[in-house]
Amino acid sequence: MSTGNIVGTIDAAQIAMITFIGFFIALVFWLRREDRREGYPLEDALTGRTLADGGPLSSAAPKTFILPFGKGTVSVPNGNRDDFEVNAKRRENFGGAPLSPVGDVFAAGVGPGSYANRAKWPDIDANGNPRIVPMGLVPEISVASASTDPRGLPVYGADGAKAGVVTDLWVDRAEHMVRYLAVDTGTKTVLAPMPMAVVKKNTVIISAINAADFAGAPFPANPGEITRYEEERTVAYFGTGYLYANEDRLEPLI
Repeated sequence: MSTGNIVGTIDAAQIAMITFIGFFIALVFWLRREDRREGYPLEDALTGRTLADGGPLSSAAPKTFILPFGKGTVSVPNGNRDDFEVNAKRRENFGGAPLSPVGDVFAAGVGPGSYANRAKWPDIDANGNPRIVPMGLVPEISVASASTDPRGLPVYGADGAKAGVVTDLWVDRAEHMVRYLAVDTGTKTVLAPMPMAVVKKNTVIISAINAADFAGAPFPANPGEITRYEEERTVAYFGTGYLYANEDRLEPLI
């Protein structure tokens, strides 16, 4: 009767097991090479010295990605480092120590105000059109009759003072939802992230920042669209306020 051996004491089950183990080890190395296309090589948190990349088993050859809608190509890894400085200082002299913003907290890019330098073109829908635009440009989207239309309502900040009045809604034409509120502060119009707003019957409350801080919020350079870069800055500006708008927010809860 056949024992199932192919050569000597090596049978089909043993070959299958060895093949699986070899494939799994190769898969781990392949995944580690692919996930190092961005963010590597690492750098020392204290000195900024670039660390070793791990050798050929941990470094993938450059791969070129074609961006949609004719936005060019991107090749990674490319060895580029961040081209901007974080306006913050380390509180203690050890890696992982907390950072304190230096100068204008809303421009420091620290903590809840962190941001990435995203592309300077709008997010695009499947048809090649900017996704986030003023609602007036998308007649098929409107505020549900059962919901409060925030247009015309006063906006109040974290300090309870009036920051301005909602003049328009910026909507995501792909997701059919409001992304930003256009707020007229009296001196300029700014965009406030909708998820940070509480719309009540007669008022809108945005507790992220104080009323006076609204005047410093960024606004798109093109009145009819917002770039990914501008979105990142807008959300970071309001996010900063959750920690730095008032000094009592810097203290522990207990």
